Amino acid sequence: MTKNPILNALCALLYITLVACVMVYATEKTDPGKTVLVPIAVMSLFTLSASVMGYIFLYKPFQLYFDGKKKQAVNLVFQTIIAFAVITAIV
Repeated sequence: MTKNPILNALCALLYITLVACVMVYATEKTDPGKTVLVPIAVMSLFTLSASVMGYIFLYKPFQLYFDGKKKQAVNLVFQTIIAFAVITAIV
């Protein structure tokens, strides 16, 4: 996403908040019951979330890495993870 690890971590938190809100309010309005659609929806959401979080955490570091800025790429990944861990601890 960006070279700012705090902004990347905040984007991850925003995505997680959005998904959590949708899950809470969607389950309030419906009664899922026993159906094959629930496991399909859960696995689809898991796959989508892994893709989105991978993009948020790894897109810019991969660009830096392949541009020959390997140390900067590794630092950005670790800084983003640390920023996200701090935000998670605060939440």
